[in-house]
Amino acid sequence: MEESGLLGSKPTDCPREENHKLALAKGETLDDPSRYRCLVGRLIYLRITRPELCYVIHILSQFMQEPKEEHMDAARRVLRYLKGTPGYGILLRSNYNLQIRAFCDADWGACPLARRSLTRYFVTLGGPPVSWKTKKQPTVSRSSAEAEYRSMAVNTSELIWLMALLASLGVFHTSTMHLFCDSQAALHIAKNPVFYERTKHIELDCHFVREKLEAGDLAFSYLPSKHQLADIFTKALRKKQFVILRDKLGMIDPHAPP
Repeated sequence: MEESGLLGSKPTDCPREENHKLALAKGETLDDPSRYRCLVGRLIYLRITRPELCYVIHILSQFMQEPKEEHMDAARRVLRYLKGTPGYGILLRSNYNLQIRAFCDADWGACPLARRSLTRYFVTLGGPPVSWKTKKQPTVSRSSAEAEYRSMAVNTSELIWLMALLASLGVFHTSTMHLFCDSQAALHIAKNPVFYERTKHIELDCHFVREKLEAGDLAFSYLPSKHQLADIFTKALRKKQFVILRDKLGMIDPHAPP
């Protein structure tokens, strides 16, 4: 913040305004793009302990090649948000249980340029988060159900890896892992043993997810969109909803008064 000249700036409650159009920015290109690249590069490392910044940093990192003034202003807004929440982080308590729960979601056709969807997931161990991701899908999905199902498959793979990692550390997870999704169509595809034309192109993902479901490793549950924690990793939210989801992520400020 000192290098960016924002030590005296006014803090903001949200790192990104709702309905932004950064991908379609047409302003002036920065004379010195290295300043933007250096700032975003530091924010990428900060994302390791600040999951609520995952989405906005994902967006900002896409413009490293030719950043514009709008992109720099958006990066400065993140710094202003950090100024108001300097102590926020993840607290891992010793008395948490070791139940794994995951929340997955997708934003269909989120990229206005390539129309590729956005995958996001969020995994908790007992209470605090241990794994999260916001990533653009490698191919274009032809329906929202397909985008959601691809997100479910990626999250399933992460859960299996986490279970194996815990076992290598001597922590054996014997209970069923719970995966929450807000797409009824994706849940129906996961539980339906019949493949048809609409699911033929994602058949490998279907087999993989259903195999874990039938083995009892995973249990899928529907979750209304308004309670979907992974929403904070997919889109810019209004202030009220952002704060609610951030607090539900397990983010706390240990220096704040109780």
